[in-house]
Amino acid sequence: MVATRELYGGTFEFLEKMLPRWGVSTTFVAPYDLRALEAAIQPVTTLLYTESPTNPKLSIVDLRGVAEIARKHRIPCAVDNTFASPMNQRPIGYGFDFVLHSATKYLGGHCDLVGGVVVGPRDRMKDVWQHRKLLGGILDPHSAYLLERGIKTLALRMGRHNENGLLVARHLKEHARIKHVYYPGLPDHEGHEIARKQMSGFGGVLAFEVDGDRAATVRVVEALELAYLAPSLGGVETLVSQPSMTSHYFLAPEERARQGISDSLVRVALGIEDAVDLIRDLDRALETLG
Repeated sequence: MVATRELYGGTFEFLEKMLPRWGVSTTFVAPYDLRALEAAIQPVTTLLYTESPTNPKLSIVDLRGVAEIARKHRIPCAVDNTFASPMNQRPIGYGFDFVLHSATKYLGGHCDLVGGVVVGPRDRMKDVWQHRKLLGGILDPHSAYLLERGIKTLALRMGRHNENGLLVARHLKEHARIKHVYYPGLPDHEGHEIARKQMSGFGGVLAFEVDGDRAATVRVVEALELAYLAPSLGGVETLVSQPSMTSHYFLAPEERARQGISDSLVRVALGIEDAVDLIRDLDRALETLG
């Protein structure tokens, strides 16, 4: 496989540590470097895998560019579309063969189920169905009911997530104790122009660097009152986490550094609360920095 480097921590760990046990190796490249992606392809490469926006720093991958490289080399390509949701980004329209979602997140929308989705051509999904049946990754009836319930309000919820994401990102960008805000809806984001072309909304997840060390960052997140300290996203409640201590904790420190995941990085998965209340909560927590 060839994969972009900035991935959900569990995905990266699976590719780096689990797949080699079954004889599958992965070459990792920077998410914005299409030349490196194409250069990494070998005769034995059987899949290109990416994620956009990426977890947790919201880097943007040129989906059309990746799909064109895959087509040129006759290799299937897959993308984790969780951070965007089907409302904001539809990769199959850009030429992707498979699209994955953590249904636990935006699709479910209420942080009360665990599930996943893979979408692809019917004939190629037969193998996926067979593996799922044998390995047991099958949604139970009640979770399926909850997922169907959540999807009914997806469009309404995503509209509010998009709105809150942009309002909070703009506010934090001007805060004196924030070193940097990562959100593709901001014009100074490295991938903003590509995001504008391939996304109809920028989602409710953002990340920011606190002007302080690990202990100071812990004080900030623990001082929040409206937002919950929890490692998930896409629900109606706002959740906040430090990726170095949650989603990317099991990555080697060197790999976290390579991906730019510092101890002062905070990921905010905005819910559908009033943006004014969320901003007030964040400002109050940042006051702990002095």
